[in-house]
Amino acid sequence: MNNTLNTIEADDVIPINSPIIGEEEIEAVVKVLRKGPLTNALGAGPMVTQFEEKFANFCNVKHAVAVNTGTAALHSAIVAAGVKYGDEVILPSFTFVATAEAVVLAGGKPVFADIDPVTYNIAPVEIEKNITKKTRAILPVDLYGFSADFEPINEIANTHGLAVVEDAAQAHGATYKGEPAGSFSKAACWSLYASKNITTGEGGVITTDNDETNDLLRLMRTHGEKAKYASLMLGYNYRMSEIQAAIGLAQMRKLHSFANKRRENAKKLTNILAKTDRLQLPQETKDRQHSWYLFTVRIKDSSENERNTLVDQLKKKDIGAEAYYVHPVHMMPYYRDSYGSKKLPETEKASKQVLSLPIHPSVTEEQIDYIGETLLKLL
Repeated sequence: MNNTLNTIEADDVIPINSPIIGEEEIEAVVKVLRKGPLTNALGAGPMVTQFEEKFANFCNVKHAVAVNTGTAALHSAIVAAGVKYGDEVILPSFTFVATAEAVVLAGGKPVFADIDPVTYNIAPVEIEKNITKKTRAILPVDLYGFSADFEPINEIANTHGLAVVEDAAQAHGATYKGEPAGSFSKAACWSLYASKNITTGEGGVITTDNDETNDLLRLMRTHGEKAKYASLMLGYNYRMSEIQAAIGLAQMRKLHSFANKRRENAKKLTNILAKTDRLQLPQETKDRQHSWYLFTVRIKDSSENERNTLVDQLKKKDIGAEAYYVHPVHMMPYYRDSYGSKKLPETEKASKQVLSLPIHPSVTEEQIDYIGETLLKLL
């Protein structure tokens, strides 16, 4: 163990996530800059169109609609699901704030439900508890890249006539019952932010099998226009540029290799950390495979202070550990003041005990050993 610890140089910081940009992406951008177009008024330039086709094929769905951010994807999909002023949308609080923002931007009311303490995803039984006459949609999140449990979620939705919109922002490469994430909802929303499993710098995608939803999303992303200067409905300026799409096309060709490397790193780190019983380790199941966007461990029976101290110690060892969602959305001032205080015990407990470790494709086998052995030593 000591030999491994000594092989990492002090200035060799291992970031929690890192975009992998090669000559292919650079050449693709230069080609767009030289030949154009840089963008398309209706969001349907040649690079965007090709990227949408490849992304739809990857997700095994009919349609992919490229937009400029993951938040734009969420907002558009919530509106397309029919959420209007006063409608309620059930979602987890243990997520990035954009999930709830999208509901508010659509005029809806976010109703926060508690999570499963093992998967950290919204618990179907908690969804049932929060359904009212005003409920319009369910918004599950594939947290850390592990798919929500869509079979019971869809049963609930069908029973009550609700739409399901999936926040798949972190799920590139995840599967549920042998199918890609995004296959089990009315619309799935993806982020292409710089930290994600593939990136366009900023960017997002909505995937759907529903033709009507696809048509509506394409209208919304370009000011409600089906033809230039002929707006048919209220819309937004959510177009993806040709430059972003060119990067995305190059990244799509690498996605399988990226996913395989993340899985390989996750397996190695799991084997190392299994030596201690102080950690709850992330798990895959027969029906659900992880995208391994983040490798998140839980320090059993720990305090928030203990977790925070451990994160600081790891950073001092040049390991870019992070504690995500330490402030659950329902406890943030705007949401607490606007929608009332609420107790979500599993969410609040997890927010004090989890931390994430680097396993992205740039992390080497030697660094995985260093991360694992360092954490064991600190524990």
